[in-house]
Amino acid sequence: MDKGLKIFIRYLIIVLIAIPNLFVFYFIFTPATIYPVFGAFKIFFKEVLLIGNTFKISGEFFIEIIPACIAGSAYYLLFILNFSIPKIKIKKRLKMLLFSFSFLLILNILRIVILSLIFVYSPETSNLFDISHKLFWYFGTTIFVVLIWFIEVKTFKIKEIPVYSDIKFLYKEIRK
Repeated sequence: MDKGLKIFIRYLIIVLIAIPNLFVFYFIFTPATIYPVFGAFKIFFKEVLLIGNTFKISGEFFIEIIPACIAGSAYYLLFILNFSIPKIKIKKRLKMLLFSFSFLLILNILRIVILSLIFVYSPETSNLFDISHKLFWYFGTTIFVVLIWFIEVKTFKIKEIPVYSDIKFLYKEIRK
């Protein structure tokens, strides 16, 4: 298959996977996040109910897992990084995706559990939950994605640069 066509197909997949509104990522990772969190909550709390995407803890605390908690856009960014690298065979690319998605899923579950423990066990007058939540919201997921990407580059010995390597190749082809 022509290299230019391969590039086109990879970027078409990147665009199509986002339609509509990252649905695929939320469809897969909402239950993959909520149920392990529920299991972890059963370890830390006596009474836990799961109603839809809301946890009722000890009859008095409610924790709702909204789409932003699932971090669909972070999964999409990892997807983009993985699919915008040229010269990767399908089997290796799938391993890379599985690695990065699993890593993010585990970190995200830990983040939700830690924030929930802070929410339930910190005094009402404490700002600890609000501060922790905002730090995770603004910086945490970004740091997670960057960390995962660097680990992935080292683990899978990635030599190419996402997007740039494709642009460089296409530029050379046009100049011929």
